[in-house]
Amino acid sequence: MNKILTSILVLFIISTTGFGIYKAAASIDKEFIMKDKKVLIAYYSYSGNTKSVAKKIQSLTGADLFEIKPLKEYSKNYNEVVSLAQIEKQNNIKPELVNNGDVSNYDVIFIGTPVWWYTMASPVRTFLSNNNFDGKIIMPFCTHGGGGASSTYIDMKKLAPKAKFTDGYTSYENSAKIEDIKNWIKSANI
Repeated sequence: MNKILTSILVLFIISTTGFGIYKAAASIDKEFIMKDKKVLIAYYSYSGNTKSVAKKIQSLTGADLFEIKPLKEYSKNYNEVVSLAQIEKQNNIKPELVNNGDVSNYDVIFIGTPVWWYTMASPVRTFLSNNNFDGKIIMPFCTHGGGGASSTYIDMKKLAPKAKFTDGYTSYENSAKIEDIKNWIKSANI
């Protein structure tokens, strides 16, 4: 009798654990799994909008996620950050990062940034400058507060001239829709 109960218990544990694994895998959209490619999503997010897009991309692709973090955090005061971002842009300042990341093992890299003063945020400039993107595919994305992508993607290309860039995905603040992101990824034909 004990063997029967033990067997039933073991089967129950295996079936529920297996279901949990299946459920997690099922949340990734199978049409975007790039089996022959190693994929990374690297992003910097000040307010959470760019992080939200990065998480949506991850839910579709199952890609690794890397948050770009400046060593010295930006002020929580929005006006102070706006002023500092302008100074950083004018002086081409590349703030030190907690971790520069390592893109060497990846084929496709999604790179996300908020738009600051019509271009990428300074931490993303540092990330692009501190890594070698030769031969990589970069899928850029950005969030903005009303000015669109401006020169964000053009400026990114200047920092990784030997990478292949796809068209970028741009969303206003936190308005990114999963269906729009899905269509953008599909259009890249990777």
